[in-house]
Amino acid sequence: MARSSVCELCGSDEEVTLYEIPAGDGSEEQSVYLCKTCKTQIEEDTLDETHFNCLNDAMWSEVGAVKVLSYILLNKLGRQDLVDMMYLEDDEQALANKAVAADANKLVFRDANGVELKAGDSVVILKDLDVKGAGFTAKRGTTVTKISLPSGMDDHVEGRVNGVKIFLKTEFLKKA
Repeated sequence: MARSSVCELCGSDEEVTLYEIPAGDGSEEQSVYLCKTCKTQIEEDTLDETHFNCLNDAMWSEVGAVKVLSYILLNKLGRQDLVDMMYLEDDEQALANKAVAADANKLVFRDANGVELKAGDSVVILKDLDVKGAGFTAKRGTTVTKISLPSGMDDHVEGRVNGVKIFLKTEFLKKA
């Protein structure tokens, strides 16, 4: 069977395309063939653990890139029990560690309930907030649409309230 005919993680043949593993060099040796479902969940960082039970088999693949991607995904899913069972060659382990470290350094913005916020989301203000320098109060219950995520500040988001662009602390917001 040709390597590109099915998803190398779950075995599906639905819209299989080549996916470059994080921290890879773009070569086919550091890429994996994925179905639409796996690729979408990985790229949008919305991993469904039930779907990714397929990693129990994929982690034993003879293809190095598949093992590396399995290692990365199992780390994201918090499946240390399976990660501890894996064996990676030195170069595969180095690539996997590089990708996991890069992911760990990524800023994650969370609202008051711990829900992850992404650029473009809408949020609701949970309490009246005095806006310094603007002379108004951002009222509780106000919906702020199309927020942006400032770099280096994972405890603030930027959005418009009363037509004024302001920074809002994430502890006073919930995702709409």
